[in-house]
Amino acid sequence: MKYVLFCCTEEKKLNALSEGEMIGLMNETMAYIEALRKSGHYIASERLQPVETATMVRVRNGKLSTTDGPFAETKEQLGGFWLIEARDLNEAIQVASRFPSARIGGIEVRPVADCR
Repeated sequence: MKYVLFCCTEEKKLNALSEGEMIGLMNETMAYIEALRKSGHYIASERLQPVETATMVRVRNGKLSTTDGPFAETKEQLGGFWLIEARDLNEAIQVASRFPSARIGGIEVRPVADCR
């Protein structure tokens, strides 16, 4: 079954890391992704630009409106995602728990709906 792991962190915490800490976090993450590739769990992933670059798009009564930046006031922001293959929710949780970013934020685990 496919699961999306949403990486949720406080951008303030990430920005407070030293350059060395950030490089270490990224290197550790890339090494883990490589291990997931080898194990057959990894499908895809993307890192997102900072939340200030977001644009919320809405259409109401046929009229388009956009809002710059984050729409919701939240402590943590979506920073990226990983798409994985896992046997079940428990295995997906175990995969998520080993991402380095779980130590400074949270990872939402959500099954992908089969729309076929």
